[in-house]
Amino acid sequence: MFESLGDRLQNVVQKVKGYGKITEENISEMTREIRLALLEADVNYKVVKEFVNDVKEKALGEEVQKSLKPGEVFVKIVKDELTELLGGEKEDLNLKGNPAILMLVGLQGSGKTTTIGKLGLLLRKKHAKKPLLVACDVYRPAAIDQLKDLGKQLNIEVYDEGKTDPVKIARNAINYAKENHYDYVLIDTAGRLHIDEVLMEELNRIKDEVSPQEILLVIDSMMGQDAINVIEGFNNSLPLTGVILTKLDGDTRGGVALSVRHLTNVPIKFIGISEKMDGLDSFDPERMAGRILGMGDIISLVEKAQESIDEKEAEKTAKRMQNGKFDLEDFLSSMKQIRKLGPLENLMKLIPGARKAGLDQIHIDPKDMARIEAIVLSMTPYERRHPEIIKASRKQRIAKGCGRSVQDVNRLLNQFEDMKKMMKQMSSGNFKMPF
Repeated sequence: MFESLGDRLQNVVQKVKGYGKITEENISEMTREIRLALLEADVNYKVVKEFVNDVKEKALGEEVQKSLKPGEVFVKIVKDELTELLGGEKEDLNLKGNPAILMLVGLQGSGKTTTIGKLGLLLRKKHAKKPLLVACDVYRPAAIDQLKDLGKQLNIEVYDEGKTDPVKIARNAINYAKENHYDYVLIDTAGRLHIDEVLMEELNRIKDEVSPQEILLVIDSMMGQDAINVIEGFNNSLPLTGVILTKLDGDTRGGVALSVRHLTNVPIKFIGISEKMDGLDSFDPERMAGRILGMGDIISLVEKAQESIDEKEAEKTAKRMQNGKFDLEDFLSSMKQIRKLGPLENLMKLIPGARKAGLDQIHIDPKDMARIEAIVLSMTPYERRHPEIIKASRKQRIAKGCGRSVQDVNRLLNQFEDMKKMMKQMSSGNFKMPF
């Protein structure tokens, strides 16, 4: 997401860091490049004009002029203004109800039904509480079946009464949730091809009936600036508490994310980062600004690790590495932990300077990891603990057992040995980068 914009702004950042002195002339040059980058990213022109004027005014202020490192102060100004443009502070969900009721609304094709499943999964993982999905889209063909399939896939219950009155379904679902001690109720409402009175009237009747803590508009970020009109259209008739931007990982310039809060005053609360069911992230303006400017997002990386990795298992493996006892059992355990974090290329993008170093271009095929795992699992437990005993006949047996070649087994064992040597050097403090 924001790849093109990020590249342009990062070039500006690198250039300005090289200036020993900030002048009106080079500030004008920098802000002109920023203006073009934002316009190309499909940011609303009024937003661009205000943003650039604010950056220019602050960059020509006394703080920058007297600074020993004016380039770094300028970068901080751009980051702060970008953070403000994206919404300032992160806005969390209001989950104070018992149960907390979240109503999702949107046009057809925005990804609303899929998003409700993703949100249910995220809430369950983050808070370790029970969500209930409610099928109130009684008009779109197969909408109820789609939600039920998602619920089955995620092991989250779906409440439905078929194609009856959505208001009645919502009311009954809340009673059911209270009786069965559900913590969150996520209501999937009907969408339309465009905003109309019938849609808004029904949504308002559901809202009046169940009094949701959150009314979240799910919107396709690939709509570009048309999304602003949709947000305003919904918000004029229904008090939105937040926006979920889907498909921000796709071929989108991302300008809508930089325009939403400023033009509508509705906060972005979540963004869709992949098609997978765990591909929904909380939206944090400050972290996003840092990622756009190539500063990475180490906090998000750490949070993902904390959510997915077994701390005791990781600590045990780390100690074995330090003691030089790392074997293929540990290697297999580490690989399983890493796979829980999701696609590695997504994690690479969170590392500061990843794009500049080309790390964001690394693609690790999950099938390759599965093949490696299959080779290790074809070994006996004793072989995994003592890989040095694996000679020709054992290699042939292992290769046959996992459907791979002896060359594949050799490659894995060689990579494992290289990895052990590197770990030994790191633990002794003698590690040198191989370039």
